[in-house]
Amino acid sequence: MYGLPDRAKHIKKPSMAHLFPIKEIARQSGLGTATVDRVLNNRAHVSAPTRDRVNAAISELSRQRSQLAAQGQRLFVDFVIEAPSRFSTEVRRAAEAVLPSVGVGVFRPRFWFQETMSDDEMIAHLKRIAKRGTQGICLKARDVPKINETVDALENKGIPVITIATDLPSSSRSCYVGIDNFAAGKTAAFLMANALPPGKATVLANISQDSFTGEAERYHAFKREFQDLRPDSKIVEFGGSGGLAFAVSETLGAVLQNPGKLDGVYSMGGGNASILAHLPNETAKKLVFVAHDLDAENRTLLSQKKLTYVLHHDLESDMRNVFLAFAGCHRLRPKLEGTLQSALQIITPYNIPVSASRRPAVQSNRGRDHF
Repeated sequence: MYGLPDRAKHIKKPSMAHLFPIKEIARQSGLGTATVDRVLNNRAHVSAPTRDRVNAAISELSRQRSQLAAQGQRLFVDFVIEAPSRFSTEVRRAAEAVLPSVGVGVFRPRFWFQETMSDDEMIAHLKRIAKRGTQGICLKARDVPKINETVDALENKGIPVITIATDLPSSSRSCYVGIDNFAAGKTAAFLMANALPPGKATVLANISQDSFTGEAERYHAFKREFQDLRPDSKIVEFGGSGGLAFAVSETLGAVLQNPGKLDGVYSMGGGNASILAHLPNETAKKLVFVAHDLDAENRTLLSQKKLTYVLHHDLESDMRNVFLAFAGCHRLRPKLEGTLQSALQIITPYNIPVSASRRPAVQSNRGRDHF
């Protein structure tokens, strides 16, 4: 119809924030409704971290829409992860992917990720979450006395803590979810010892932080088994980088006296592209390289045949176990305690699983027990 204005051009589309009630954004962010209102209306006296948290909560809500309308007991749980973003991104993706199929309770996860955290920062953050209120915390943290004591205090308050990837065995945490790290280290040693050519060899063992129990278990098991299998070979320890690319680049040169003489790498802590970039091309081409986790960086390196093996466990399976363990703590199903171990998978350049982004969407099977 001619002569009429194009009204569609003048219709203002609602922002993502306006798709959700302020009350829901406040619950997801862990902030008060008044604070959320100030952020949404761009009022003064709001810190940048507060604005970031509100924006993150809105993004989380947009990815968790199926949970907003779901029926059942609602459980807000917090994921607190100290790890490089390549790992925490995979945790978030896996957790949100399994939400519709958990089958018990209605979970509303909130994510608190930081690449490095001091012990005091971690403790302060856990205490803030406890003060604000939560039905559980999934935690990846260093195994140090102060953090163990904080976990004990959370459990005493009735807040279940489930450790992921690396355990806090001295604490009273509810359970641990992840691979058997000791078995993973021995598996890495077996693969390394049999892939290296005969004779003496020099192998770099990369640990991001030895205060992560999981990595310490992997390393000690690897060292013992590799020395039994290849007693003439040498292990060069490299740690403290936190798995961060810039830290790997800064410190690796001081550890390797002669990078050209390196024959193998067992990387428990990541930063693998930086390790390879630091080595001469001819050395990198002949390396036996065993890594952990099928994150985006390792997928790329594996497809380029720059990694020999990746020791992988299905994070979606881990996340499902985390949610079911929380449900058990709240008596929505039988309680699960101790260790919920993942199956260890050995991935080569020739059997890389299809990326999660290319899989069909997860179908809801609410009411069915998948454990």
